[in-house]
Amino acid sequence: MSVEELPLPATRHLPGSGSTPDRERLDAVTAVCPLRTDPLAWSANAAWLYGWRLLAGGFYWEAHEAWEPVWQRCAPNSRERLLVQALIQLANALLKRRLGRERACVRLLGEAAGLLDELSRRGGAGRSLMGVDIAALCQLARTLCAK
Repeated sequence: MSVEELPLPATRHLPGSGSTPDRERLDAVTAVCPLRTDPLAWSANAAWLYGWRLLAGGFYWEAHEAWEPVWQRCAPNSRERLLVQALIQLANALLKRRLGRERACVRLLGEAAGLLDELSRRGGAGRSLMGVDIAALCQLARTLCAK
């Protein structure tokens, strides 16, 4: 399955609103997620790529869910694990903002920024990891924290 073949959900799931998530699409992408997240093979990881499409489309809960198996399949204590964890926190923070839970949003953005700082300390600053410009992502997290 190509990630481009998988459409975005018809509606955004907002926990507590009575909406129901589109589990069929998420289960499909999880099913083709590699058993091991290889940071050099990110462009072939459908769950990773679909998570980005979801995030860009404002499907924050769904992005978190798409990235969860990617994160679980990263090597323990690896740079890619920090990156995916930071993105999951970022998606969760944006979801909290959409739900009007600003304090939770700020807390989660702080957690994401901390993970990105740790990634930078490990040699990730100014470099790309899994197709992500780490410096630009750090700047985005700081900008979102300031809002």
